[in-house]
Amino acid sequence: MPETASRKGLGPGGYLEREGSLARVPHAFRPGVAAAREQLLDVFGARLHSAYLYGSIPRGTARVGRSDLDLLVALRNEPSDADRRDARAFGEAVDKEFPQIDGVGTLLFSRARLLSELERYDLGWFVACLCTPLLGDDLAEHLPRYRPDSLLARETNGDLFLHLPRWRERIAAAEDSDEARRPLVRFMSRHLVRTGLTLVMPRWQGWTSDLREMADVFGAYYPARAARMRAAAVHGYEPVGDLAVLHTYVDDLGPWLAEEYARVHGVKAPRPGVR
Repeated sequence: MPETASRKGLGPGGYLEREGSLARVPHAFRPGVAAAREQLLDVFGARLHSAYLYGSIPRGTARVGRSDLDLLVALRNEPSDADRRDARAFGEAVDKEFPQIDGVGTLLFSRARLLSELERYDLGWFVACLCTPLLGDDLAEHLPRYRPDSLLARETNGDLFLHLPRWRERIAAAEDSDEARRPLVRFMSRHLVRTGLTLVMPRWQGWTSDLREMADVFGAYYPARAARMRAAAVHGYEPVGDLAVLHTYVDDLGPWLAEEYARVHGVKAPRPGVR
């Protein structure tokens, strides 16, 4: 397996490094990030423990007018319905104010859940390695360091089999138009490509958030599925509204990937209330 030109996201000792930083935020997005930071304090006040950026903006790869602003907010208590409404209103306001941002997504979790034993190798890893501190005390200080091993693979994406029935329901319920299907194609493409990477991550011994590199790494280990995964990576950046693409995901690539994942890494630990 040839090495890529990158360090594969690893630091000393073979631990995964945090991939983003505020210093990498492109200049065009800095006013939006600053406004989000200020407004999060106004919206959540003392309820807010900490907030983080993730995605292309803190990685420095965001495209003006094409990239969204992704945030994770840790609250001191479990998020309420009112908190979720406030987060949606906040996101809509920031999105409207800054045209260089194409949507704002805010994940809400309690501090306790993010630091829980059950989430240590899923949401905990996400905070420690894929999120960039924006406000408050960094929860990564209370989390372990992570290696690209089978435990991490299992706990991050070992539940694809649970998603597929819901995806089929979403496809069936979607409006019959290209415009309505493009967000589904984008979301499912990205999910499948990332799952493909984590399937082979312990063998490759690395991490990347670039969808095309993810697909290439996966394809080196599963050449018979490489073309499908590379096509999904393209659709993750430039989604189409083709219903046939969605059916390919839930009837072919997705079921195969879920079965292979369970065979190689096992199934993710069940979450309460999730079937």
